[in-house]
Amino acid sequence: MTEVATRAQAFGLIAAGVATGLSAPWRLYLARGCRYLCFNVGDRAEWNAWRAHLGCPELSVRVYDADGEIRRASVAEVVLGGCRISVELVEEVRTDDIDRLLTDDPTSFESEET
Repeated sequence: MTEVATRAQAFGLIAAGVATGLSAPWRLYLARGCRYLCFNVGDRAEWNAWRAHLGCPELSVRVYDADGEIRRASVAEVVLGGCRISVELVEEVRTDDIDRLLTDDPTSFESEET
């Protein structure tokens, strides 16, 4: 699909992805005028599948604190037919995940996994 000018085309884009075997998004936001379509998926595998399906060249990751819980928002975007399409995944990040990122010796946590 190269154009997203109507609501039907936007929902058709999602339906086409689901028809190919992708998981249906759990939340969908379509801005008035079909200039922005955003949908959320449930896990990293779904996010990777949708971004590959849509050919999203723009990726961003944001980490933030939400009422004492650390969350990571991964966003993949593409513009099709004048419509910016975003695929989002929000995950909770445990503090030990962050501690592992700050470790000077990356081999120290490899032994923990085995």
